[in-house]
Amino acid sequence: MSDLNSCQWPSSDSLMIKYHDEEWGVPLHDDQKLFEFLVLDAFQAGLSWRTVLHKRENFRKAFDDFDILRISNYDDDDFNRLMSDAGIIRNKAKITGTIQNARCFLEVQKEFGTFDQYIWQFTGGKTINNKLKSLSAMPVSSPESDAMSKEMKSRGFKFVGTTICYAFMQAAGMINDHLVTCHIYKRLTNNQPC
Repeated sequence: MSDLNSCQWPSSDSLMIKYHDEEWGVPLHDDQKLFEFLVLDAFQAGLSWRTVLHKRENFRKAFDDFDILRISNYDDDDFNRLMSDAGIIRNKAKITGTIQNARCFLEVQKEFGTFDQYIWQFTGGKTINNKLKSLSAMPVSSPESDAMSKEMKSRGFKFVGTTICYAFMQAAGMINDHLVTCHIYKRLTNNQPC
C-alpha cells in the first residue's frame, strides 16, 4: 500500500495501517461490532488509539468477545478478574463504565430494535464526508457528536463525551475523515453502502 496515497496518522505501524485500510471510516451497521468500538473508544479516553489497538485482542479475550449480554451480567468476580488482567487497560472507571454501557446498549436495542437504528440517527442515516485536505483540519467534535453525547449520557452511558463520540463516529463510518487524497476516501465515496 506504500505506493498509494494514504492518511499519515497510521505512520509505519502495520496494525494501524491495516485498521486504517480495512475498518476506519467504513460504514458499520452490525450491533456487535458497534459495541466493540464503543468499548474500545471508551478505553481510549486520555490515551492513544495505537495503545488500544495493540491491546484489542486482549480486550476481546477479557471481555468475552464483546458479548453484550454476558458483559451486562458481569459481577464483582468479573470486575476483579478484569482489574487483574495485565493485557488490558486496568482502569476501574472504564471497566465499570463498560458494564454499565452493555446494560444501556441492551435497553437501546429493546427500544429501537437495533443499536444501529438508534446510533445512525445522529447523521441522518448517512455518512458525513468532511472532505479534509490535511490532518490539521480534522475536528475532534461536531454538532452531531455533541447531540450523540448528550443523548447517550441521558440514557446512562459512560465515557461518551463529545470527543469520544466523534472518534466512535469516525470508526463506525458515520463520518468519513479520510483525507481527500487518501485511496480509502475515494473508495468510500464511490461506493457508499448506507
